[in-house]
Amino acid sequence: MKRRNILMLLTSVLVLMALLSACNSEDNKSVNAAEEADFEIGIIQLAEHPALDDARKGFEDGLKELGINAKIHYQNAQGDIPTTTSIAQKFVKDKMDLIYAIATPAAQAAKQATSHIPILFSAVTDPVKAEIVESWERVGGNVTGTSDKAPTESQLKMFKEIDPTINTIGIIYNTSEANSQVQVEEVKEIAPTLGLEVVTVGINNVNELPQALDSIIQKVDALYAITDNMVAASVELVREKTLENKIITVSAEETQVRGGLLITNGLSYYELGKQTAQMAKEILLDKKDISSMPVGLAEKTITTVNTESLKALGLDENLPLLKESNKVGN
Repeated sequence: MKRRNILMLLTSVLVLMALLSACNSEDNKSVNAAEEADFEIGIIQLAEHPALDDARKGFEDGLKELGINAKIHYQNAQGDIPTTTSIAQKFVKDKMDLIYAIATPAAQAAKQATSHIPILFSAVTDPVKAEIVESWERVGGNVTGTSDKAPTESQLKMFKEIDPTINTIGIIYNTSEANSQVQVEEVKEIAPTLGLEVVTVGINNVNELPQALDSIIQKVDALYAITDNMVAASVELVREKTLENKIITVSAEETQVRGGLLITNGLSYYELGKQTAQMAKEILLDKKDISSMPVGLAEKTITTVNTESLKALGLDENLPLLKESNKVGN
């Protein structure tokens, strides 16, 4: 009996040692994987919403597809601009090989933090007016990337194609976001040539959005949703209010249509992220001089319609523009 107990005890000890060895092996694998990464990349994301999330995912997937062995350090500022500065400074202190900044305030913070670490940005509409680069072709420093500048004229034309009686369109935008102001100015310049008047309402924070929507809906025939981060983060509210009032919406980008707005001829932030990953490969692996790399624009746009919103608005799905679009929703 004693012998049997001793054998059982020895067996238990051996099993425990095997388990501990396996755990240590897995821990060592994790440590080794981190140590074996060829590069360390810091990602600063201004806020959490589908468009910016897609840009990050596209970038990370693109790095893997291109064979870039990198350890990713991801930080989200949760919409707080001073936090983007703190994140950028931390990445500089930690000596990242490259910083990827998603949205204008993140890119501005990264630029202020370092003049030697390569910085790529995405989801920036006009990097020149935002003083991130010197010009679109000659960036003049350690910063370049991809712009989410929308094909504004083709998007505005959609209003009349869907409903020729639309004469007045509305825009709600964040007054402190440089990207948004650039887009509003462009729309105001183009709209009159297409027979459209523009009504704008500026907001300072997301709490002002419900009242802004109620106000502008009474004054316009349709709504144009630009690539404004504050408004994009509340796309469900915009969808609810506009559908309730039978207001047609055209968006500057695809994720807002997935969120419930009617239609876009816009870019994919996921593809824009992958496009930026290609630039990262050229910098990190091909040793290309970042100062010689012009800012990129989306290589393709996609016309996408939300079928749920289409039905809720009672629109004719056989209209050529709607019929030929990619469909999202049920």
